[in-house]
Amino acid sequence: MSTAISNKPLPALADAPLARNRRRTGLAAEIVEALAGAIRQGQLPPGAKLPTEAEIMSRFAVSRTVVREALSKLQASGLVETRHGIGTFVLSAADAANFRISTEDVATVADVISVLELRISLETEAAGLAAQRRTEENLQAMAAALHTFHASIKAESDAVPSDFQFHLEVARATGNRHFADLMVYLGAMIIPRTRINTAHAAPEGRLAYLERVHREHENIFDAIRNGDSEAARGAMRMHLSNSRERLRRSGGPSPLNRAAGTPPGA
Repeated sequence: MSTAISNKPLPALADAPLARNRRRTGLAAEIVEALAGAIRQGQLPPGAKLPTEAEIMSRFAVSRTVVREALSKLQASGLVETRHGIGTFVLSAADAANFRISTEDVATVADVISVLELRISLETEAAGLAAQRRTEENLQAMAAALHTFHASIKAESDAVPSDFQFHLEVARATGNRHFADLMVYLGAMIIPRTRINTAHAAPEGRLAYLERVHREHENIFDAIRNGDSEAARGAMRMHLSNSRERLRRSGGPSPLNRAAGTPPGA
């Protein structure tokens, strides 16, 4: 049974200063610091339900947007989890230790860029290992994903499934199941187009944008097929860095705009 504490006057919350004139990021940080401190000091034990959004808004004199930003950061830190329709609860140390990225963790352009930075580190090395270890079967699977991607963009598709499949096949070609397992865990949400309609917003137009992505994929494939680890690392790093720069040009840390046919938050 969870421990509800929303009616208890926690000092860290009740004594929160009014800060109407501070920047929103500073307000969110204050809430995160107060709640995280209460969790670490045991005032909010594992299983405890956090105060409601309305209560936190009142105690900190902030907007609902600020409260949700703070709760999102606490989730990303693994300290709490939100159960939709029920509330937000403190996680046990064992639960908090589990690595996870949820859809709430990629709610802004800045969040998607952060995941891309993780991918640059992970997939650059995966491409290098794939060039050393790939089998003929791996090459055929990558080539099939490339073919499907190109056919999809000609058919007015966003080509997200085949895009993800190509990156997954590169991970599989490492011969190290942990690379592939992490890619499967992350899923198609690692493809920025599931979160932001970058292809349709591109100055050069949707088709030219996706054709450029396809050429970047081909460069990765060619290096892996040729067994050139350094070229494979360089091609993957260039591809993902280009994605990061395209995202940076699309906007800052603002919430993502929802596009028709895309997941919530995309």
